Amino acid sequence: MIKYTTTFLSKLEDIVAESDYILRYEKGNFKSGYCVLKDQKIIIVNKFYTTEGKINALLEILKSVTLDTTRFSEKSLALYSQLQQTEIKT
Repeated sequence: MIKYTTTFLSKLEDIVAESDYILRYEKGNFKSGYCVLKDQKIIIVNKFYTTEGKINALLEILKSVTLDTTRFSEKSLALYSQLQQTEIKT
């Protein structure tokens, strides 16, 4: 189900955009490749990651953060619920 393409990355970015979190790609030396500032609701992913790395980071984040799904479109809500049931294998 997980496809490592820019289209799938765009779908994950849409899920974050429809939530109350802000997604930014910046340089940094994060040990996990990303940083989540939960109080400020900001997600920062290493901009030098490959598409596969960005997708894996966003999948991990979406598993660990609770998002408000009331503003999600039907497609985003369906994908988000599928991702919550999927086990991540990296």
